[in-house]
Amino acid sequence: MNALSRRDTIKAAAGIAGAALITGSFSARATFAAPVRAKPLVFGHRGCSALRPEHTLGSYAKAIQDGADYIEPDLVITKDGVLVARHENNIAETTDVARHPVFSGRRTTKTIDGQQQTGWFVEDFTLDELKTLRAIERLGSLRPESKSYDGQFQVLTFEEIIDFTAAESAARGRTVGLVPELKHSTFFAGIGMPLEDRFLGILGAHEYTRRAPVEIQSFEIANLRYLRRKLGRPANVRLMQLVGDDKQVAADVVAVGGKLTFGDMTTPAGLKEIATYADVVAPQIRGVIPLTPEGRLGTPRSIVTDAHKAGLLVRVWTFRPENYFLAADFKNEGGDGVRNPMGSIAEIKRYLATGIDGFFTDDPALGRAAVDS
Repeated sequence: MNALSRRDTIKAAAGIAGAALITGSFSARATFAAPVRAKPLVFGHRGCSALRPEHTLGSYAKAIQDGADYIEPDLVITKDGVLVARHENNIAETTDVARHPVFSGRRTTKTIDGQQQTGWFVEDFTLDELKTLRAIERLGSLRPESKSYDGQFQVLTFEEIIDFTAAESAARGRTVGLVPELKHSTFFAGIGMPLEDRFLGILGAHEYTRRAPVEIQSFEIANLRYLRRKLGRPANVRLMQLVGDDKQVAADVVAVGGKLTFGDMTTPAGLKEIATYADVVAPQIRGVIPLTPEGRLGTPRSIVTDAHKAGLLVRVWTFRPENYFLAADFKNEGGDGVRNPMGSIAEIKRYLATGIDGFFTDDPALGRAAVDS
């Protein structure tokens, strides 16, 4: 995205979040400062998605109860311009939309970030229509406890999640951070529904997000650069550059014919460039300690040390407690579909030893146990 002129910036800011976006009032009441915490942070990945359907009040409540420092809403946008929490805009696997005959005609095929998908898409539904749906567990065979909650929870708006987090923080006497991810920014901009200014407007409109810790994440680059220009550097907000497999290319880079890979971005020079607009780099766990051909943990890469030298914090994603997802070092005899809490804690500890500053986990209680022990 091109930088806006000063006049356009002020006009846009006044329309969405007032002076908060241009005077730095986010930081005026900040409870969160730049120094690194002594303990790595525990991020509840889509809430507590190992035990409750993801991105639901049940999932977020469980994550906070179990000690998550932050909870994660992935954000997409409805037909009427409302930001809601879904891991992707295709809701076929995470809601009961297929059971609603009234919406059968909206099943379609689209190309999202270069991948063809068939299903039902958030941007084709109003918020009122989405509220008639209920969340379901996408990994039902691996997560029977979560599946038992199918049909109980609504699709949430970002603002509902902020209000819920503020209430939980007040009730528990501790501040819970938010780590929202902007999903498919290039796709949504391409259909005339850009996310960024709507998102900034919500941050500026809520007292909680003007002072509580917020880490904004994306796999794309241009949207983070845009957010940095609009936000400046308020004390309570960090920007997090997500990175995938070494050979992958971010959707916004592909859109302009670029060749920059995530592997390029995680070289020492690439990390220094990330540090010009972001505060955190977030590789997948196997990008920090790769697996051997036998599926065991191999030799750690230098990315944590290199990122720290560049002035970046390092968060990794995602730890999951079932044998199916664990490195072979930590599996037990129960089979792939079995929940293995001790194995997950042991795996997290191996990664903590590399010096990471935080991590995403589907089961924050296990993450809390690994950090606190």
